[in-house]
Amino acid sequence: MLDLLTSFFLVVGGLFALIGSIGLARLPDLFMRLHGPTKATTLGVGGILIASMLHFSSLDSGLSLHELLVALFLLITAPVSAHLIARTMIHLRGGTGTVVDEREAGPQQGGTDQR
Repeated sequence: MLDLLTSFFLVVGGLFALIGSIGLARLPDLFMRLHGPTKATTLGVGGILIASMLHFSSLDSGLSLHELLVALFLLITAPVSAHLIARTMIHLRGGTGTVVDEREAGPQQGGTDQR
């Protein structure tokens, strides 16, 4: 039963990590791309850490807590780094919002920033 639970968390964590990675590669704008690693990938790594905690706790006589430290570090650093990247981009663009996706910009917009 414990192996099934561990497998479940590994599969769910892997799917979230895959979805977050695809979002990082496919979304058109930097602000939208920040959601991939900060939301879905964080959940994916969390699922994998839960599976690891279950597995190694079943092998030893005690509870494995190393994964909790990794999860704590991840939950603190992912939002902070995304916030800093977003603020830097806002500062570099002069306080404007997101840009138009160059793939969808028509000839009237020319693929430039909307200001």
